[in-house]
Amino acid sequence: MEQKGKNISLKRFEDGTPSIMRKPTVYTELHFYRKSDVLVQLTKAFCSRFFPRYGDRTVDQMVQAARSIKQNIAEGLTDGQTSFETEMKLLGVAKGSNQELLEDYQDYIKQHGIPEWARENVERYDSMRRFCREHSDERDYHPFFSRWTDEEMANLAICLCHMVDKAMTSFLAKRDREFVEEGGIRERMTAARLDMRGTQKQIIAQQEKEIAQLKATIASQQREIEALKAKLAWNEKEAGQKGELG
Repeated sequence: MEQKGKNISLKRFEDGTPSIMRKPTVYTELHFYRKSDVLVQLTKAFCSRFFPRYGDRTVDQMVQAARSIKQNIAEGLTDGQTSFETEMKLLGVAKGSNQELLEDYQDYIKQHGIPEWARENVERYDSMRRFCREHSDERDYHPFFSRWTDEEMANLAICLCHMVDKAMTSFLAKRDREFVEEGGIRERMTAARLDMRGTQKQIIAQQEKEIAQLKATIASQQREIEALKAKLAWNEKEAGQKGELG
């Protein structure tokens, strides 16, 4: 259960105690993370097929750049539960690695005289872009890794890099707004403490109200008891007087 405080949304434990932890982001469900996983596997297959086995540092650079995108997204969104700063920093690294990988593929097609479909074959690029929009999981691409030409794989990778960059840009803008509105861990700690104090004051106020009600009930019952005692004493007196007359 979440309660909105002063622009800060706090989770709660089962006993109602506020938590300073942010709501976790299930990064494996994010399209740009899933597409980054495709880029890792696609890049490994591409380098294995179209670069020499030894002697070309580009292979390591491209594979490491692809891995950096995926790993920094995962680490950033995991650490983001407690640190906005760490999340934004690592997502920024992932975005930079994505740009690096994009330029590696663009350099490849320039060096090999391959057309970049986004500029030279718009119809084919649109078809490929539809496929990439509809498919975010590596298993949908894997069957083609051994069949596509370097032109097809490079253009596909370029398309995926553009999609990942666009999605991450939007995601970072959303996170930026959240940080401005909610602050970081210190602000959440302060909000949680204030919330807890407010809750404690409410509990004390409720208890004081209940105590006052109990005191009023006790006083009323004491008055009834005194009235019953007076009535009993009167009855006993009346009975005594009647006995003397008899």
